[in-house]
Amino acid sequence: MCGFIQREPKSTGLQEVLSEAGLTETLPLFAAENENVNNFYPAFGKDPSRKISNLIVSPQTSIDATWWFDAKPHGDSLLLGDRTTFNARNLDSLFWKHAIQSRRAIVAATAVGESNPIGKGKAHYLMKARRGLLIGAVYRIFDNGCAVCSVITRPPQPGFSQFHEKSIPCFLPTDPQVIDAWLSGEPNDPLVSALLANPRLYDDLCVTPVKSFKSAEAKGPDIWLHASAQ
Repeated sequence: MCGFIQREPKSTGLQEVLSEAGLTETLPLFAAENENVNNFYPAFGKDPSRKISNLIVSPQTSIDATWWFDAKPHGDSLLLGDRTTFNARNLDSLFWKHAIQSRRAIVAATAVGESNPIGKGKAHYLMKARRGLLIGAVYRIFDNGCAVCSVITRPPQPGFSQFHEKSIPCFLPTDPQVIDAWLSGEPNDPLVSALLANPRLYDDLCVTPVKSFKSAEAKGPDIWLHASAQ
């Protein structure tokens, strides 16, 4: 489960990652963001204003999308459903099938938040990238112009599972060919299929146990989780 995303506007590391990925035309979109740190939380409480801004949907285009896929249009806003759909995990489900085939997107981030059960509560981890993170997502846009999205997660991987036992976000490489295939909307692309079947971490993460993602108050020493071997 990816339950928190942070993006530090004008992060030079993230700019490098976007450039390496061939997404240079999106750089002005991120440069125009507010100077304050952007923190994104799923739309629990059925709050359609809980959005991920600048969700990349093409090499030149981004949208702002509510972080909750189960929704329907309502006037000029959205009604969110009860189904917990901020993460797209079981991609074999008919619920995700069309989106994963034709409406793939990218979240640009500098950190993510993960949690693991501990006793009767949860341990929270703020995971900051050495440079930046590109994370696979799916989206849809309704007739009223409102959009929703979900972060794709994949089966747990060694190393990462100590911070979240059930899954890992679908991190994307900075390979322009792979990024182009991801955003193309072409179904059954072999590069996309290989990426989904072999989840990996592409940037080192500094993992800090925290009291909460909001406060980011450290509860223990940092742990480095290194990128997967090539």
